[in-house]
Amino acid sequence: MRHDTDILIVGGGLNGPSLALACAQAGMRSIVVDKLSAEARTDAGFDGRSYALALASQRLLAAIGIWDKVAEHAQPILHIVTSDGRAGQGPIWPFAMHFDHGELDEGVMGYLLEDRYLRRALLDAIEANPLIEQRSGETVVDQQITPAAASVKLASGDTLTGALLVGADGRQSGVGLRAGIQRTGWEYDQTALVCAVEHDLPHNGTAHQFFMPHGPLAILPLPGNRSSIVWSEDPETATYINGLDDDGFLAALRPRFGDFLGEIRLAGKRFSYPLNLTMANQTVQTRLVLIGDAAQGVHPIAGQGFNQGLVDVATLTQVLAEARRRGEDIGSLLVLDRHRQWRSFDRATLALGMDTVNRLFSNDNPILRFGRSLGMGMIDRLPGVRRRFIREAAGVTGDAPNLLKGKPA
Repeated sequence: MRHDTDILIVGGGLNGPSLALACAQAGMRSIVVDKLSAEARTDAGFDGRSYALALASQRLLAAIGIWDKVAEHAQPILHIVTSDGRAGQGPIWPFAMHFDHGELDEGVMGYLLEDRYLRRALLDAIEANPLIEQRSGETVVDQQITPAAASVKLASGDTLTGALLVGADGRQSGVGLRAGIQRTGWEYDQTALVCAVEHDLPHNGTAHQFFMPHGPLAILPLPGNRSSIVWSEDPETATYINGLDDDGFLAALRPRFGDFLGEIRLAGKRFSYPLNLTMANQTVQTRLVLIGDAAQGVHPIAGQGFNQGLVDVATLTQVLAEARRRGEDIGSLLVLDRHRQWRSFDRATLALGMDTVNRLFSNDNPILRFGRSLGMGMIDRLPGVRRRFIREAAGVTGDAPNLLKGKPA
């Protein structure tokens, strides 16, 4: 059967275009369908989102030709400090873990990059690629899987066919829902307040994670004397704080933030996002695969959401490229199950790990507080264990696919 394309990708955020570019390098055609208009997708305004890119993710972006376009806007992460904290006191410094990029042979641990720069670079790249077609402002209203093809029907009335359908359409994936894929998860009773701040003192490339009783507070370095804030609170408190004017918001943030970077000021708009865990019970079916948040949406406690989406992109691209070179059907369950097997252990351990850490640290139990602070202090004094944590954070351990090593799939 003749298809309109090799791969139909539903979702034009970050993972969908990344997959399209990676697959194009392997000679595969794709159509990226996104419900947002081209204008909305390329809005240059800061929407509060920044990504902590692991070193492995940076290598993938370099391999698909994106990194050179965004490198000038990226802030290297040179140090990570993780500490217990309490509102009114800020971080409790004596009990902290310190990770230094000097202990990583490969270089820096990662980078902070704002969404507005990365999204623009990805969209420009897929627009310029002759193997990729964009269908912006289009909504998928139906999908069909047959032994010979996957197809989607758009609200405009068009029907597109391909050998494989990829859902890169977020935590409430329509592709997954229409395929009858159920999800497992729960709410965290936390809301993330997201913004950027300017501060008087330099951050020196240091990322901070303070574990407060109601949720973590991440202070992530951006270029210049700016930092991205991801501040978790219980929904009632978050709603109250979010309803304050900018001066009131800063008054609530300052005692949690502390004064180690001097005076702080808001830099841009404020946003809020409810936090939950949601895992697709299946990530592959015949001619269908889910990636990114459509496959696993985790707590942002370690900034691993987008990184895990890029791991999906890297593993799936390599599986498809190798199958294509062997003359196999890239939509067959036999092929797609290789991707599932490659990712299954990592998906499960990541979700369990992030959930456990959040539950262990998001409380003010004095016994747990003492135990976890003591544990962080012990890890900080064990160089071998500390280096293992650094390598895990950088994404340079385990059986990594080629793209995460900066190599072609």
